[in-house]
Amino acid sequence: MKVRSARFVHSAASPGDCPEWSHPEIAFIGRSNVGKSSLINYLTNKRDLAKVSATPGKTRLLNFFLINEAWSLVDLPGYGFAKVAKSEKMDFNELIGDYLEQRPNLAQVFVLIDARHKPQAIDLDFVSWLSGTGARYSLVFTKADKQSAAKNLAAIEAFQAAIAGWRPEAPKAFLCSSSARTGHKEMLGFISEMLAGRA
Repeated sequence: MKVRSARFVHSAASPGDCPEWSHPEIAFIGRSNVGKSSLINYLTNKRDLAKVSATPGKTRLLNFFLINEAWSLVDLPGYGFAKVAKSEKMDFNELIGDYLEQRPNLAQVFVLIDARHKPQAIDLDFVSWLSGTGARYSLVFTKADKQSAAKNLAAIEAFQAAIAGWRPEAPKAFLCSSSARTGHKEMLGFISEMLAGRA
């Protein structure tokens, strides 16, 4: 797949505020500071499509981008925000939950994991919850350029082992680095195949 066009369409503060369209939606989510905005910009080849911030938890709405006028990339708020009120944090988590559980357009969720760390409770808790929703999801291990290939492979294996049994098959895993520009073709190829299967 080649990304020929990518444009911001809408920010939603509630599931009822989401766009009314038939486009399949691919959602991206991860803990704060996992490199989500950088990955979105890398995949779409648009430097400023998603705003990259030094402040974790900057994304607080559901941000919809239309790709190739055919499908939507949805940038979801991160889990584990820093420097937000507890009541606001709960609202964000409810927004994420309502979208992932109720949105009929949702075709796939990419859960971003920092490859440099052993399985973190916050990531495991989210994947455990997501597995219970029945949503289709894959894992994207980010910041692969920060350590050796052997350590990246070990990180993937450790996380897959930690979630073994949560679903019939292990979720597909991708290894990406926005800085080193790796993982781009694999992810877009997977999205292309998945969308073709929905046609």
